[in-house]
Amino acid sequence: MKRFHTCGCCNPDIHYMVNTGNRVKKIRQMIDRGDYFVINRPRQYGKTTLLSALRESLKDEHTFIFLDFQLISSTSFRSEDLFVRALCRWMIRMPGKKMPEEIIHRLDALAENPQTVLMYEMFDIISNWIDMIDGKMVLMIDEADVAYDYQCFLDFLGRLRSGFLRRERYDDAKVFRSVILAGVTDICCLESRNRDNHAGKAYIPWNIAVPFRIDMSFNPDDIAGMLEEYENDHHTGMDIPFISRLIYDYTSGYPFLVSRLCQIMDEELPEFEQPWSRMGMVEAVKSILKETNPLFASLSAMVTDDPEISDILKRHLLRGERIAYMPYNAHQQPFLMHGFLKEKDDNTAAVANRIFETRLYNRFLGESRYQEAAAAMAELNRSVFTREGFLNVPLILDHFARAYEDIIGNVEKRFNERDGRELFLLYLKPMINGTGNYCIEAETRDQTRTDVIVDYLGKQYVIELKIWHGKRYNEEGEKQITDYLDYYRLDTGYMMSFNFNKKKTTGVQRIVIGDKTLFEAVV
Repeated sequence: MKRFHTCGCCNPDIHYMVNTGNRVKKIRQMIDRGDYFVINRPRQYGKTTLLSALRESLKDEHTFIFLDFQLISSTSFRSEDLFVRALCRWMIRMPGKKMPEEIIHRLDALAENPQTVLMYEMFDIISNWIDMIDGKMVLMIDEADVAYDYQCFLDFLGRLRSGFLRRERYDDAKVFRSVILAGVTDICCLESRNRDNHAGKAYIPWNIAVPFRIDMSFNPDDIAGMLEEYENDHHTGMDIPFISRLIYDYTSGYPFLVSRLCQIMDEELPEFEQPWSRMGMVEAVKSILKETNPLFASLSAMVTDDPEISDILKRHLLRGERIAYMPYNAHQQPFLMHGFLKEKDDNTAAVANRIFETRLYNRFLGESRYQEAAAAMAELNRSVFTREGFLNVPLILDHFARAYEDIIGNVEKRFNERDGRELFLLYLKPMINGTGNYCIEAETRDQTRTDVIVDYLGKQYVIELKIWHGKRYNEEGEKQITDYLDYYRLDTGYMMSFNFNKKKTTGVQRIVIGDKTLFEAVV
């Protein structure tokens, strides 16, 4: 029986996985054009799985050399001689190779030569091999960025680049039809520092690469296709379009997160009668947010190591401040490269998905200077705010509004009105922890409005937090939230307005707009 897989390369014979056929087809078109390119995507984003599917697709029409630089010892990169020997041995032992005996003997002789061996000797052998197969050879290197700081690798890329340029001038050039480098880093845009000479930098000679524009994230249809295969085996009765959209809403199609949520629902929710449901998804999200895994560890370390980007992300998430998209900014680039930030259509940057956002919210709220004030406001037992298993949101808003004026007066005077949202999230978080989840709707988060989506025991609650900017603006906000409730198929919504006018009227009121009911608290 197949299973979901999150550790390494996926195999369609034993794992449930997204169909990579369309992506492989597009890459084949690039290969047929003779393109040299780089597949740079974050960790656990499906690069190795895609290369494996590509090799399977190529095996009948092309010969390929597949190298994985992570499996070559770092010692082998220390000199040209050691590097060439390592590559020769790898090619000889390469699984699934179609290598003539003559080429095997020549590579073996070069690898075992008692004299110093040079890179051009290996390329001469490969050129002869390419000649034997009429030029249909593709070179693929996984984890290529492991080696970018070594001079021998720069020389290797230089040889490939020279061959590419020679092919453009001479039809009979015996060079690779296509070269594919895969890794987290886009080596086209990097400078290399020779590890043996820390004083000098060199640009990596790979300006011949064409852009790789193929989207490797999973869209809802991709996810639905994978779930259909699972459903055919297990007959759970799940609503596939609904669950696939829900998974996408949380992950934005990040491959590891998609597979991990599915894995949790399949294997780790034995007490759930219907794990493939909204409640099962809430439980899976709650579970993944508690995990310590390499992806989350990397996010945490990068935030810790860069206080400036940490502050930018905190203001973005808690105050709704925009982040201008600057892909070559020293602080943004690592987060974009590792898939923690993404570009939006309006030339701004945002956290890549709700899972990453919630991890960051939990971190920043845990560091908040308002924790003591929020704890004082939420001194009542959590059970007071639940009724028959559901959240009593009007009571939560009412208690917050009444406690706000008393508590906030004791908080330092530099309290900013935009920090009210931070205080409310701190107040709300312990009431739902252990039972539900929360997330922030990215499209409505700005300096005037933030929508909090709470999932609690299978029921959703939409709470709009906003700064009061007059009655007319408030009425527009009421209309906006009713439209938003239609999207979530809800009849009741909630608003928390932070009004800093001295003549304001505080408290909670019930408002009916058409077929929607709003509970609005003013503080």
